[in-house]
Amino acid sequence: MKVNKRITVLGSCNTDMVVKSARLPVPGETVLGGTFMMNPGGKGANQAVAAARLGGNVTFITKTGNDLFGRQSLELYADENIDTDYITSDPDLPSGVALITVDANGENCIVVASGANGTLGKEDLKEAKQVITESDILLMQLEIPIDTVEYAAKIANEKGVKVILNPAPAYSLSNELLKNIYILVPNKTEAEIISGVKVTDWDSAKEAADVICSKGVDIVIITLGSLGALLKEGDSYHQIPAEKVEAVDTTAAGDTFCGALSVAISEGKDLVSSIKFANKCSAISVTRMGAQASLPTRQEII
Repeated sequence: MKVNKRITVLGSCNTDMVVKSARLPVPGETVLGGTFMMNPGGKGANQAVAAARLGGNVTFITKTGNDLFGRQSLELYADENIDTDYITSDPDLPSGVALITVDANGENCIVVASGANGTLGKEDLKEAKQVITESDILLMQLEIPIDTVEYAAKIANEKGVKVILNPAPAYSLSNELLKNIYILVPNKTEAEIISGVKVTDWDSAKEAADVICSKGVDIVIITLGSLGALLKEGDSYHQIPAEKVEAVDTTAAGDTFCGALSVAISEGKDLVSSIKFANKCSAISVTRMGAQASLPTRQEII
């Protein structure tokens, strides 16, 4: 029987404005013929919803604006059975917004206006500190201030909470932060920035993982898109191939992976099994348009 341990997600929430077109425009170009959608998104929210739909016991900590987008977001999270008690509101700034273009191959280009996400500070975590330190897993990303991420990682790690960090969008991380991380889940671009090693295949991914682990991280999982994921745990490496699907929109693939990984680990699965589960979930997500709209349920995985 699975143990439904608490997963706390600390991160961003946005409203995604998505245009699907034949190709991505080059600078200065206008591309006609697109299809428009507006969806709830944000890396933190995507990962929280992904984990909740897959059966996770999820608390979400974020900051919205005092506006329509923020109020709609709260209703959506409650509908997903996510604990929203620690979501705060900025009285002055708007909720975050992301402008996303997706081409015919499912590749995307994203620009984010952070809004209230950019003011999610340590003071906003006063009420949430207890729930963070009593969680089994703290899952974070980098669409909120890095000082807040560093603070949360430190207080969680000191209490033995498994801190999982998805270093996205790509950002140079301090060794002090990395020492408080249990699992780092970068994609190949993010792994390159953190390690200085260009990642093109399994061998270069192993080299990058070695460098990252030398900075103090216990476990590194590098996601490699259609190739799969590389796990480095101690002196062991595992190559877990991706599920083969035809991608329509890759917008929330990494977020789906991280949410699913957290759920599997919270249920006591070993890391290889957890990554296989996460691969299946992210494979389903890329076959559908949108961020949270594409996230699979547990029943679909079964």
